[in-house]
Parts: sequence; structure tokens; C-alpha cells
Amino acid sequence: MLQLPETPRMTTLASLEDAYELCRQITAKYSKTFYLGTMLMPEAKRRAIWAIYVWCRRTDELVDGPRAELTTEDTLDQWERNVETIFSGEPIDSYDVALVDTLNRFPIDIQPFRDMIEGQRMDLYRSRYQTFDELNLYCYRVAGTVGLMSTAVMGVDGDPTTPWQCNKSGDPQEEAIALGVANQLTNILRDVGEDARRGRIYIPLEELALFDYTEADLMKGVVDDRWRELMRFQIGRARKFFATAESGISRLSPDARFPVWAALMLYRQILDVIERNDYDVFTKRAYVPGLRKMLCLPIARIRAEVL
Repeated sequence: MLQLPETPRMTTLASLEDAYELCRQITAKYSKTFYLGTMLMPEAKRRAIWAIYVWCRRTDELVDGPRAELTTEDTLDQWERNVETIFSGEPIDSYDVALVDTLNRFPIDIQPFRDMIEGQRMDLYRSRYQTFDELNLYCYRVAGTVGLMSTAVMGVDGDPTTPWQCNKSGDPQEEAIALGVANQLTNILRDVGEDARRGRIYIPLEELALFDYTEADLMKGVVDDRWRELMRFQIGRARKFFATAESGISRLSPDARFPVWAALMLYRQILDVIERNDYDVFTKRAYVPGLRKMLCLPIARIRAEVL
């Protein structure tokens, strides 16, 4: 498990530039694919996304990090109070200096931050999900919320440039949530083995039963025809969420479409790698090589300009 640096505890907070640089370094280190997508954004937007990413990662680390055993409901209560303080314009530590500035620059609502903390509460006491509806709520809270936070930074285009875009209106919140859920479902499928070693199963239990595959099979890492069919079903669902997300990209501001297309295409490739690995997510890490990532960028550029 990757571990973030200790939260800076200084009597003097970092300067604004240093705070953003801290956020940049953490994003680049812990999410290389995501970072590549942010580098395609205008400077102000990519810096804002780095600040949001770091807050989200720190929130996730409370429950999934090396010190997760120390996290309690009270810990998350305090974290939520910290968010309210940050939204009031008062940074608590050096990382927050960048986030406070981001909140001043972009119309970001506090509710997705609160919802994400609720997702961490679910991880405190749940290690299984019976149905997809239950899992979908979890995915919204821990990842769909990121789509909402990011859309506020990306901006929405109020002046469609093509006839087919004129038929699309409104804030693409549903599509933004779908992209976050698609990413989280992809994470879940990629990390089945790692989660199992921590005693967690995120694939809905009723869907395991549907394919006659048991919790014991999963814990032992059994890869057979039952598992392959189950994974095909799960991958198909994730791709449907990616497809829903695609339909909202044309409503984003023009300078955000290319990076969002690139990020979507880059992340979706993980599903392709799982298939090429014959659905073995227990002993093989689904990793997209750098060259393959770069090859998708021209296609993302074309889609951003045409679709």
C-alpha cells in the first residue's frame, strides 16, 4: 500500500506555490495515468485538480492506508469538520493551502466532499456487498463524487459549436458521476486479489452466486470458466458506465474535453489488459504500458474536436 508523506505540521504554512507543488508531486507519484491526463489541462485547472486529488487520496488513506487501524468514526467526524473549516477559507495544513485557493477560484460544492467521507465510513464496517445497488452507492461516494468535484473545475460549455452538440443541454452531472463509478469499478476488478488479501470482496455476493462462484473460490484465487464469465459480466458493466460518461464530454468547456477523453481512454485500457491476462487478477497486475498510453492521445484529441 502506498503511503502519503506525513501531513506537514508547521507553525508557518507553505506558500501557495509550494502547496500546489506538493499536490503536483503527490499526484505524479501515486497516480501516473491520472497525472498524464491533468498535464493536458490549462495550468489553473490542472493545479486545481491536483489539490482535489490530494484531498481525496488523503481521505481514502484514512481507511485504506497503513494507519487505517487507528481510524474510527470520530476520526472521520473530525475530518468532516476539517472540510467545513477549509470551505470557510481556513487551511489546516500546507496541503489545504492549495485546496482553499482552488475553492476560491472554482464553484465547487461541499456536498461531494461530505459524501466521499460517507464512503469511507462504509469501508469502516463493510467488507462485503450483497447487491450491485449497494456497491453502486459505495462507488458514487468514493469516486462518483470526484467526477462532481472535477466538473466544477472543468466547466460546462454554454456555446455548443456543432449542430449535434446543440441538442445537448444542462450540467453533465450524471455523466461525471458515471465516469467516477466506471473508474472505481475498474479499480475493483483490477484489485480483486489485493482486496481479498485484506479480507474484502467488492464484487456483489449475489453476482458471485449467479455464476456459481464462491467467496472461498475468490479467496483462493481460482481462475476457471466460472470466474471468466463473471469477469466478462463485470467488465461489460464497467464499459457501459464509461459509455455513459462519454456522452457528457462534449458539454464540458472546450479546453477540458481533450484531457477528459484522454483520461477516460487511458483508464478504460485497464479492462483490456485484464482480458489479455485471461482475467487473472490474482497473480497478474493489469498495467497499461507507457507506449500504449501515448498511442491513445491522438485519438483522444480527434474525439475532443469532433464528438
